[in-house]
Amino acid sequence: MNMARVTLKKANEKAVLRRHPWIFSGAIARIQGEPGPGETVLVMSSQGKPLALGAYSPRSHIRIRIWSWCPEIEISPDFLRVTILEAVQSRGLTAETFAETAGRLVNAEADGIPGLIVDHYGQVIVCQFLSVGSEYWRKDIVRVLQEQLPYQVAAVYERSDADVRDQEGLPSRTGLLTGAEPPALIEFQEGPNRFLVDIRHGHKTGFYLDQSRNRARLSQYCPGLRVLNCFAYSGSFGISALRAGADQVFNIDTSAEALGLADQNVRLNGLDPDRMTNVRSDVFKILRFYQEQNRYFDLIILDPPRFVLNRAHLVQAARGYKDINLQALKLLKPGGLLFTFSCSGRLEPSLFQKIVADAAVDAQCELQVLETLRQNDDHPWTVTFPEGLYLKGLICRKRG
Repeated sequence: MNMARVTLKKANEKAVLRRHPWIFSGAIARIQGEPGPGETVLVMSSQGKPLALGAYSPRSHIRIRIWSWCPEIEISPDFLRVTILEAVQSRGLTAETFAETAGRLVNAEADGIPGLIVDHYGQVIVCQFLSVGSEYWRKDIVRVLQEQLPYQVAAVYERSDADVRDQEGLPSRTGLLTGAEPPALIEFQEGPNRFLVDIRHGHKTGFYLDQSRNRARLSQYCPGLRVLNCFAYSGSFGISALRAGADQVFNIDTSAEALGLADQNVRLNGLDPDRMTNVRSDVFKILRFYQEQNRYFDLIILDPPRFVLNRAHLVQAARGYKDINLQALKLLKPGGLLFTFSCSGRLEPSLFQKIVADAAVDAQCELQVLETLRQNDDHPWTVTFPEGLYLKGLICRKRG
């Protein structure tokens, strides 16, 4: 093959042999050729054996992201088309469910396209190119999404504005790629609920699609309860709680725009707006304020943003997770329920459980784990890439 070759240090071959899709800069012994950003390179063992094909990223600590462990194939537009269509078809959507619902169509490494996120909100597709490899093939990927999916696509919109692009040496970019300009707010169905999403300014691609199943699980516990929904964003957990018969829901978020959308979502679903209170505040501060006011809740949801950006932030992030869980437990009535989450891929499930356990010890209570939770099924992960299981959650009952 006429391409650059990257030879690994012998001590660093194990991860690739175990099919971990990232190769870090420190694992590389030498490079033959001058690969540009996003170009395909042949990964070689220290003994000169071809191991894989990957996208080269000269600016990132993750120097290579693996496309394939079959070194004899060609990474081409046809390879991308086949891989993307396989990912989309594995979701099992019909034309009707595609048009009415929302979900993830391509989940980066887990679906064989490192750095590519593709979501849909009805017939509007929103994509993120988060690595130089996916950026290199951007036009070919967009062509597949617009012209070759087995559904009617109204528009493809880009939200490549995540911080990770800085690490790849890529500028932030958003805007319409193909099709008709989408409306300011797009409406879609999730189970019994309908939601509005702002794909231009909302978090991620506009909505937390990875929590869909967990919102359904919340509904099983809510009837008659007083619910505190922290880091509420546009109120999706709160809507689910109200639909399930919660007596009162208090949404806490720092964004007035997000809480305004939560108010619209309540009315969209025909629910009683008097049963929902939106509070614009910092969660860390208001949890302590409620303690001073002796305000207690039957169920508390903690769904914070990602605290861990890299391993250097892990200790600091662990303190943050412990603090919000500790303060929430102090506000939870005996017998009350805690839905607590972490969306930090660097934070392993066992460490997250230990953090919650430490918070319970400091709160002088016992927490009984009723369920463990994870990201939605359309956000798959592979067993050789544990970082792909980024969303972790626990449903706990407070005892004592």
